[in-house]
Amino acid sequence: MAEPRIGAKMASVGGSVGISAPGSGTGRLPGTVMTAPAPAKTGSTDTVATPDVPWVTIVWNDPVNLMSYVTLVFQKLLGHPRPKAEALMLDVHRKGRATVSSGPREKMEADVAKLQAAGLWATMARDS
Repeated sequence: MAEPRIGAKMASVGGSVGISAPGSGTGRLPGTVMTAPAPAKTGSTDTVATPDVPWVTIVWNDPVNLMSYVTLVFQKLLGHPRPKAEALMLDVHRKGRATVSSGPREKMEADVAKLQAAGLWATMARDS
């Protein structure tokens, strides 16, 4: 770091120190880099845990897969019993989409990947 010139003053900006030349008005010498202010200390070292907002897996209707195949995929990949798998398949068919699973983000990412690998149109979203 360059030595301050005679007549330069030290300026403290939000916890970071910069050097200003007399009469420059910018608070720093040409060619110097401004730094971000130091974070404010709260006195508490405990981390605040944010609740894990549930995520959902959505299957969308498509013109390719048979209803019986979609039912089978829901049973085999997601572990739904046959009546539940059929009800979800009918929601996909009639409403255009169905929420087929919910949980933490990592599990929903895995469910989406499995469903897409089986040829279904699946996405995930935050539960509202």
